[in-house]
This record gives sequence, structure tokens and C-alpha cells, in this order.
Amino acid sequence: MKVESITFKDENNNDQEFYVVEQTRVNGINYLLVADTPEGDAEALILKEISEESAAEAEYVPVEDHAQLEALMKLFTELLEDDVEIQL
Repeated sequence: MKVESITFKDENNNDQEFYVVEQTRVNGINYLLVADTPEGDAEALILKEISEESAAEAEYVPVEDHAQLEALMKLFTELLEDDVEIQL
């Protein structure tokens, strides 16, 4: 399976590459589960899209609300079946 990579700018304007593990849409909002490596044990983030409809590029921020993170982790775990184990 080909894993799509995406590049984000951090707060210091440095490029950070992540790999999209899964994506979903909840209540009209797009979320990405991304990892810092394409396979194996990895650090992962759940990102929420905050871009305007007219934006040329999508803009994402990390989900930081604990309750929302737990709910999204359950959803991504179901979507991925037994392929991954997600922990806070």
C-alpha cells in the first residue's frame, strides 16, 4: 500500500514531513491521522482541517482537546481495524 506523504511548516517555518495513515470527516470537518514514519512504530498526530473553502491549500492544526482526541482515536482505530494500535 502506497502511503501519501505531506509536508507541514512548523512554528519556526521548518518543513516537517508526515505520512497520512487515514483520513475521515466528522460533522463536516476533515481529520487526518498522520505519522512521522511510513511504517512501524511511529509518533502520530490527529490533525483538524481549519482552512476556508476558498483557500488554495488545506490548513491543519493538531487536535489538543483530550475528549475529542479520545473520540477520534476510537474512530480511527475502527477505520483501520486491527492494523494499528493508537495510544495517547
